[in-house]
Amino acid sequence: MTVKDILNCIIEVAPLHWQESYDNAGFQVGDLNAETRKALICLDITEEVVDEAVTKHCDLIISHHPLIFRGLKHLTPETYIERAVMKAVKHDIAMISMHTNLDNSYLGVSRVLAERLGLNNLHLLQPSEMEPELCGAGMIGEFVNPMEEVDFLNLVAETIGSPCLRHSALMGRKIQKVALCGGAGVPFMQDALRQKVDAYLTADIKYHDFFVPEGNILLVDGGHFETEQFTKELICELIRKKFPTFAAEIAETKTNSVHYFVKK
Repeated sequence: MTVKDILNCIIEVAPLHWQESYDNAGFQVGDLNAETRKALICLDITEEVVDEAVTKHCDLIISHHPLIFRGLKHLTPETYIERAVMKAVKHDIAMISMHTNLDNSYLGVSRVLAERLGLNNLHLLQPSEMEPELCGAGMIGEFVNPMEEVDFLNLVAETIGSPCLRHSALMGRKIQKVALCGGAGVPFMQDALRQKVDAYLTADIKYHDFFVPEGNILLVDGGHFETEQFTKELICELIRKKFPTFAAEIAETKTNSVHYFVKK
């Protein structure tokens, strides 16, 4: 098994040309034709993740967020990015990142989140013009039975494991039709409004963005890491389905850079 084999396995459902123009998804570090025996799957690559890969004798790390997002002008111990790359090279660990190409896949990040919440009749929130059935942003689905807003918020918090949620004012209406986008999905809020959903779940919502719905939908910020965390299981599942005997496991290292203080 080569690193290229694993890469090709994932891009079957998330081709690299689906990534956004600003992105740097794909192969990042190592030898694409090198043999690989074990992969560590994570959302973010940090020095601690590379240490875990070394300890577990993994020769490949697959992340959602690219470690190398912008060009590196040097490799020194100056930043955690450079230190992680240096450590990976030292231990012959290759790196692959599946970012906005996996965000934009119908079988990708938002679909997995929607399924975890129990939504049905799933379809893309903003289909692409080229491949509207397979590629696009976000997801829309429905609950079999409508629920109270507080029950919906409790469901979201429990599903993503968050101690608290930021949201717009409660409207006193039932929640049944839901749009969502794992990660930073504010640019697709207007699509959610046009499709008259009851709630829109995403992350990285700014203060003034909460005014935009004007009481027409319940806007919920679940957190960037929290709404994308199931991507790890998705990548692992794709690999195991294609290569049942290949050793792929999810990293134990916690990489969420945001912490919550909940007053007691």
